[in-house]
Amino acid sequence: MMKLRIAAAAAVGVAVIGIGAWPLAAPAEPFGAVKLGNLEPSGAVILAALAFVVGLVCYFLCWPHGREIAILAVPSGLAVWAARTGNMASQIQMSPAIGQRQALLSELKWEPLFWLAVVGIGFAGVLCGQKIRCGVKQGQGTEKPKSGLAPYLNVAVALIASVLIAVLALGRLAQDITMTNGSLGSVMGQPATGQIVFGTIVAFGLAAFIVKHFLNAGYIWPIISAGLVTPFAITAYAKYNTLRHLCEYWPAVFFSNAAISVLPVQIVAFGTIGAVAGYWMAIRYDFWRKHEV
Repeated sequence: MMKLRIAAAAAVGVAVIGIGAWPLAAPAEPFGAVKLGNLEPSGAVILAALAFVVGLVCYFLCWPHGREIAILAVPSGLAVWAARTGNMASQIQMSPAIGQRQALLSELKWEPLFWLAVVGIGFAGVLCGQKIRCGVKQGQGTEKPKSGLAPYLNVAVALIASVLIAVLALGRLAQDITMTNGSLGSVMGQPATGQIVFGTIVAFGLAAFIVKHFLNAGYIWPIISAGLVTPFAITAYAKYNTLRHLCEYWPAVFFSNAAISVLPVQIVAFGTIGAVAGYWMAIRYDFWRKHEV
């Protein structure tokens, strides 16, 4: 029944957002990418409304485990967009000059925050469903906040660790061919979509597993880190001298770091799914270790 609930939540997200709302973000070019720039303001509002409704509906569809499962609905819908989109290499091929590349990367740098907001609105729909189902009872499901700086430090460490782990893991898992380079050390080819799916899910799953196991942190921090991986990667690995070297000596399908080759919608969609999976894997692992005979 649990697997059926997960499948049902994913199916609703795929049907409503992944397929039904695809025209809102569909690129005009055959190999174009799904980007925030494709959305009209009205389309962004419609997408946000659909995300809230999907989260709300899936909470009741997956009850009594709606809180734990329905959060996967919106990322599953965005994952369809992330699988249908063109890749980063095709965008750079249409913007080959160094100035054009800088403009493209500047456009994409903070875009993950928008997709993260869409996922967050879906979470809000899930919480709204929980309020409706359970009612608002004084003190229900709440804990008294801990005093001191320790909780905030734990959150900061979990968030920073999630970003670093995800970037390092993406650099190893979400890449195609790797070639040595004297100035940059190495350059990576544009990975295939399947490789991006695998690498991103595993990278954020690993981040969520580690921060849960060692810091007892929830999956919310690895998910939030999905909005910071692209800005971090672009800032660290796409500096002017690096871009100039790539423009002069390498085709557009090569990058200084594999994390740059993953589009923002792919980072957030697959990263969210991976973070939730890694969190529950850590819980199961800790339970097994605790009760191991």
